[in-house]
Amino acid sequence: MTALETLLRGPAIEFDQVSLTLGRTTILDRVQFQVQPGSVHALVGPNGGGKSSLIKTLLGQMPHQGQLRLQWPDTPGTIGYVPQALEFDRGLPMTVDDFMAAMCQRRPAFLGLSRHYAKAIGEALERVGMQDKRKRRMGALSGGERQRVLLAQGLIPAPQLLVLDEPMSALDEAGIHVFERLLHDWRQSGITLLWIEHDLEAVGRLADRVTGLNRRVLFDGPAAQTLTPERLLSLFSTHPRAAAPASGSAA
Repeated sequence: MTALETLLRGPAIEFDQVSLTLGRTTILDRVQFQVQPGSVHALVGPNGGGKSSLIKTLLGQMPHQGQLRLQWPDTPGTIGYVPQALEFDRGLPMTVDDFMAAMCQRRPAFLGLSRHYAKAIGEALERVGMQDKRKRRMGALSGGERQRVLLAQGLIPAPQLLVLDEPMSALDEAGIHVFERLLHDWRQSGITLLWIEHDLEAVGRLADRVTGLNRRVLFDGPAAQTLTPERLLSLFSTHPRAAAPASGSAA
């Protein structure tokens, strides 16, 4: 095994003719593309185009037709997930530490942080710039601060595959810098990232590869080749039938 192969700890992902139908509505139509191990792979497309549904099939939360394969370099590893938003009763007296305990450890949160996870939780909050707000109530945080806490919980336990659902949507400028630094660290660590994002400028700068999804794959390739005005117009149109075939690449 080469040094590069040792570095790439994340899995490859293959979506092979993945379809999803709810009632009479086609959500995903024979979706086919691959995510390379250790890469930052962005998924872009309009609201209602099936991006979140595809993520849910990957996480085992939605029934589907077709094949979905995770090819781990060794034994199966940990999958982390950062949702787009956190819905909860903001009147709850839940601190940042309480939330992290509830999300990251088996011990009941009301008993406090376990010694086993306390260090990892502290380090994760430090990485997202929330160490000094651990005793603040979650409901008192800004949307960007809550998003940083969600990023922190996605780091525990350390994932080999990380799924991000619009992590930049609520971040302010400082939070965006935190996210971009984390993205750099994840890439250096060889983690595989599947990243839903609406900020196409950020995708163009930060992603290794981009898949455009509007119920089916309209393009798939390097950002420089895929994020063209013509392809984006086809992607965000209401009727994707006039776009490239689902099996088409960016070439």
